[in-house]
Amino acid sequence: MTQNIRIYDHEFILHASGAVFWKGKATLLISDVHLGKVSHFRKFGAAVPLKAIGANFELLDEVIAYFNPEKIIFLGDLFHAHLNTEWIYFEAWIAQIATEVILINGNHDVISPLKYEALGIEIHDELILDKCLLTHHPEPRQGYFNFCGHIHPAVKIQGSGKQSLRLPCFFKTQDQMILPAFGKFTGSYTLKRKKEDEVYALAEGMVIKI
Repeated sequence: MTQNIRIYDHEFILHASGAVFWKGKATLLISDVHLGKVSHFRKFGAAVPLKAIGANFELLDEVIAYFNPEKIIFLGDLFHAHLNTEWIYFEAWIAQIATEVILINGNHDVISPLKYEALGIEIHDELILDKCLLTHHPEPRQGYFNFCGHIHPAVKIQGSGKQSLRLPCFFKTQDQMILPAFGKFTGSYTLKRKKEDEVYALAEGMVIKI
């Protein structure tokens, strides 16, 4: 279900949900949940099952129960667009977790910061913790290791024949890791890896180093 990696002498655990647990800081990193996207699409006539709304919250509960973090840092695009009925579910979810929550602003995060502040959620454009730079967009910066999202990375695996498989993944370069989208109702973008890159695909509830 998980893979352990070390960066700057810190241990990080990659989880099959797409989350990263920073063990030494008891901190969970999650990117691109895109809450509200189901309701947004249903509003415009898309045939998305109503039960899909609960999938993201169920997965959040699952990964929190697994790691028991003291802090959750969302690396942007927590909500897909403007306020809709899913905000009510989010308020109820925040009220029942005993965890500090921080949001790094993403390009989809257009809801007023006052709404988040009322729930006790801090908002930042970026954070630097022990030489780790936490952003939404990929932002390599000399002297730091960048954890980010936005891309919704995927990897294409080619079989011995003509068959191929496309899987969401953690995409790690020398100074950056792009997290897969945590949200259940999101797309992905296939990245081409270089020889020195590390790719950890998500499949069947497992994290598999490619």
